[in-house]
Amino acid sequence: MMNNILLNVRDLHTFFHTPQGVIRAVNGVDFSITRGETVGLVGESGCGKSVTALSITRLIEPPGRIERGKVVFEDRNLLELSESEMRHIRGNRISIIFQEPLTSLNPVHRVRDQISECIRLHRTLSKRQALQLTVEMLGKVGIPDPEKRLQSYPHQMSGGMRQRVMIAMALSCNPEMIIADEPTTALDVTIQAQILDLMNKLKEETGLSILLITHDLGVVAEMAQSVIVMYAGRIVEYAKVHNLFNEPKHPYTLGLIESIPKLNGPIRGDRMLQAIPGMVPSLLELPEGCSFQKRCARRFDLCSEREPFLFQVESDHFVRCWYFGQP
Repeated sequence: MMNNILLNVRDLHTFFHTPQGVIRAVNGVDFSITRGETVGLVGESGCGKSVTALSITRLIEPPGRIERGKVVFEDRNLLELSESEMRHIRGNRISIIFQEPLTSLNPVHRVRDQISECIRLHRTLSKRQALQLTVEMLGKVGIPDPEKRLQSYPHQMSGGMRQRVMIAMALSCNPEMIIADEPTTALDVTIQAQILDLMNKLKEETGLSILLITHDLGVVAEMAQSVIVMYAGRIVEYAKVHNLFNEPKHPYTLGLIESIPKLNGPIRGDRMLQAIPGMVPSLLELPEGCSFQKRCARRFDLCSEREPFLFQVESDHFVRCWYFGQP
């Protein structure tokens, strides 16, 4: 139902204008997120995942520029808002959790000051009320002895603890949506599992939506209801999570899934990981036609002549490949 859609991105183009040429980092992206849904956004480094997130929140800096498109959040096109209106949206209605907390947290300020400042920026609370809410949020994300941790600086905390602080800060203003950009990449496996369990628990409690950006398909399988696969600035497959893993359609998606190490099956000394042949094309010199054609075993003449559309192959399953449709 349309009225259940929280975020609707349509025909989003974000380019970087460099002396070497125009980098089409996000090149016509369309997707939506419903209320209470987690959507995984996956793909290799440089495919446009993080630029998509920064475009949604209007944090693109020169030489980058949002060329055209719509980002409709709660029936408002964010690309048409003034900067002051956008500042009210960021942190208040849409929060962001970045990959490495040390680059987001200020090293010379205590955790107490950073979270309470964020709260007071978006909510009309006194210093005492903001401090009390800070303690509550630190406890909510599983930080032991939160009153004591208020006095800590970021460098005095472990990586997992810092990530919990970032989640507490992101949730402190009761946002409708969180954008989590590789939130567990820098953490060891045990802490990663704890952070993912925490995000799932908080989502169930608050009903928020999550755009989860990652290169880890295992994380997507555990967390997401829908999956977007990006390649060279475009969405190449978009499906419900069970459809994508059970019946992947695009050759690139197939390659990603086949490259995951398998723990079951016979153990052989000659067993090798599957790899996608070739290299990702330069965004400065994208080939004519399909951007994946030179790495694809299915390619035929049309693939090098025209860019494929995003074809609907099943209900809620779309794939950008001429193998599944004709012009």
